[in-house]
Amino acid sequence: MTSISVVTLAKGRPDHLVNLVHGLTRQRQMPVELIVAVMQAEAYALPAAPFPIRQMHVVADALPLAAARNAAARSAQGEGIVFLDMDCIPTPDLVADYAGFLADTDALLMGEVLYLPGGATEADLSMDRFEALAVRHSDRRGPPPQGVERCNDYRCFWSLNFAMRRATFLAIGGFDERYVGYGGEDTDFGKTLDQAGVEIAWIKGGRAYHQYHPHHMPPVHHLDSVVRNAELFEAKWGYRTMGHWLHAFRLMGLVDDTAGRPVRILRRPGPEDFALTGQQSHQPYANTASVIRQLEARAAA
Repeated sequence: MTSISVVTLAKGRPDHLVNLVHGLTRQRQMPVELIVAVMQAEAYALPAAPFPIRQMHVVADALPLAAARNAAARSAQGEGIVFLDMDCIPTPDLVADYAGFLADTDALLMGEVLYLPGGATEADLSMDRFEALAVRHSDRRGPPPQGVERCNDYRCFWSLNFAMRRATFLAIGGFDERYVGYGGEDTDFGKTLDQAGVEIAWIKGGRAYHQYHPHHMPPVHHLDSVVRNAELFEAKWGYRTMGHWLHAFRLMGLVDDTAGRPVRILRRPGPEDFALTGQQSHQPYANTASVIRQLEARAAA
């Protein structure tokens, strides 16, 4: 497995994408290309790189995450594809790590992600400094001590940093493009892999640093698409996904998610909901579990 295409999805946040490109230019093994699936009308102004950068537009009314990944994968030239979110900065070994493991392992492989606080990228992109500043997500387990370790629960798949052989991705059919907007398409893909007998695994390596940006967890700013995609998942597989988000929405009085009935949106999120769920600049990431604990404590009181 010598040739690797890197794919990223992009909307807004041009500085993050520029930092991703800079990270790729420092790779021990260069990718054969970077494909940017642009989910907005305007293309990006990107720095020069020692590999081709192709921007392809995949624009829709709602975030076309599934369709954009599929379109980029179909056009990729590499034997392997690394899917890396635009807010991630790869370490110099990321491409080489994935290439090495994909040579021996026909699976979906997930690299390590550590989260940076606000302001961490305002100076230079120092990996030593990032390592000192970054933290692991409390909902995400760490990498194995070495090699590859299989995950036996498809829900462990997070789509921000992973790789597959291109032929396997295309044989599976890619992501289900009925999922539009935010939420659910990656869990559905993990379930599809599980049903097809394709392993999902963690690797030691493939590290990327996640750049800070304001976010909400649970994602109240994507309430409609979370509800819609949860119901699509239930219609397809017989049960709902994103249950922790729906549980938080119910505690907030935003939805009625009674089992056996369609999820009903009861009200729109307001300033208090955004204040409760919003990520602060000192937080490397937003966390649904901590919000649920606050809501359950309020309900108990």
